[in-house]
Amino acid sequence: MSDETTSIVPTAQSPREPRTVGIERGTQWLADGWRMFRAAPAIWIALTVVLFVIQVLLHLVPFFGGIASALLMPVFLGGLMAGCAAQERDEDLQFDTLLAGFRANTGNLITLGLLSVAAMVAIALAAFLIGGGAMMGGLWSGQVAPVAGATLAVGGMLMAWLLVMALSVPLTMALWFAVPLVMLGDAAPLAALKGSFSACLKNVLPFLVYGVVVFVLGFIAAIPFGLGLLVLVPVVVGSVYASYRDIFL
Repeated sequence: MSDETTSIVPTAQSPREPRTVGIERGTQWLADGWRMFRAAPAIWIALTVVLFVIQVLLHLVPFFGGIASALLMPVFLGGLMAGCAAQERDEDLQFDTLLAGFRANTGNLITLGLLSVAAMVAIALAAFLIGGGAMMGGLWSGQVAPVAGATLAVGGMLMAWLLVMALSVPLTMALWFAVPLVMLGDAAPLAALKGSFSACLKNVLPFLVYGVVVFVLGFIAAIPFGLGLLVLVPVVVGSVYASYRDIFL
């Protein structure tokens, strides 16, 4: 890698319409993420630890801490995407890449966080209204018919869970590429969400392979007291950038 120190905030590269890639790319994205991690393992681990500590400290603040964490997460992730882009330009990964999102497209990144919070609240509210009503009805009728009431209550819980899962999938699809599209492509938040959803929809098969492999790796990484996550998290971050580059650039 070059020894020259350059700005970690990249010049925006306009993304094209998302293309469809082969199913084998799901594993290749992770291989690219591993390659990025190996190029600067100490810095990637340090960035992961610092980001984790920041999130823990924010969540210690009652109520507002969780909201602040959700709003700022896209900003921090934007910085990590800038770091990945810097590595692809054969530049040294800098520790302050975590703050790059505070120097470029900050407002749009925070807007992404706000939209994601609003979507999660809407999903939770829908699950409560649909599943919660059935659970309350089951608890009430259980006083007269215990078996029927318990069945209705369990059914309500299951309905709420299924609804959350069903709505979380399209939300994840919309958010997957949103940060790199905003940070690296100067896309507006809503356009980024739309473009991300379209890209994921066009590449369901490679993402299925990717998801299965990440699930297995996550299980393995969690075994040694979760220490493997110090490697897996940077690899996944790098794979997100690799998939963005592959599909949009």
